[in-house]
Amino acid sequence: MSDGVYKYNEPELVQELMDYIDATYDQHYSQNKFQATEFIIDGGHGMGFALGNVLKYAQRYGKKGTAEDARKDLLKVLHYAIISLYV
Repeated sequence: MSDGVYKYNEPELVQELMDYIDATYDQHYSQNKFQATEFIIDGGHGMGFALGNVLKYAQRYGKKGTAEDARKDLLKVLHYAIISLYV
């Protein structure tokens, strides 16, 4: 919006997503500064992998664990959507 007013708390939610993404670079699936996703993309399978994960986490939403776990599933959907845009 031109006046900088957001109706849906977008700036804070985008920051939450960035914080989540930043944390993924320190987690168990990041080895030696590389993530398996990089190798999958380099192998030519990035789009299928990323979109498959979007579907996986969207379908899992609310069916596993706590409300916090469900929120993390939505963050994963968004992260894999961004990876799809990158690919």
